Amino acid sequence: MPKLIYSAITSLDGYVADENGNWDWSVPDDEVHAVVNDLERRAGTYLYGRRMYEVMVAWETIETEGAPVMRDYAELWRAAEKIVFSRTLQSVASARTRIERDFDPGLVQELKETADRDISVGGPELAAHALRAELVDECHLFVSPVVVGGGNPALPGGIRLDLELLGERRFGNGVVHLHYGVH
Repeated sequence: MPKLIYSAITSLDGYVADENGNWDWSVPDDEVHAVVNDLERRAGTYLYGRRMYEVMVAWETIETEGAPVMRDYAELWRAAEKIVFSRTLQSVASARTRIERDFDPGLVQELKETADRDISVGGPELAAHALRAELVDECHLFVSPVVVGGGNPALPGGIRLDLELLGERRFGNGVVHLHYGVH
């Protein structure tokens, strides 16, 4: 059965954005981006909340000339199905995209049972819903060598997750990729 995979680029102290919403420190270099691409290559569907979708929709039209790693990601993103869980988003600005008004664990479980490829859940708030519903099979955390002191946490509070370390990798820029199975 395909897996539901949560991936995030996080600060060492566990935030995807600082207290001002900045995440400029998390932009991956080509080495890290290539690994992210290989991870996302497995996914046929992306699940987003509104805010994450509004960031990611830039990949629909982004200029990638002279940037092969970015071009590769843009092609992967455009080819995938996308489901945006939002009560406020009125329309989408990308192909292969639909809106669901509420996060429905049953819908996500059905996707897992019927999909022919993995499913990626993007954004910590939507991932928190999926983690609480015990739907996430794997977590990939790309830990950046920066402490931001607060902001939007990569992982939710108030739940316990038993994890199994499946792999790790260190990058030249100081980023460490941690791959966990969720039990």
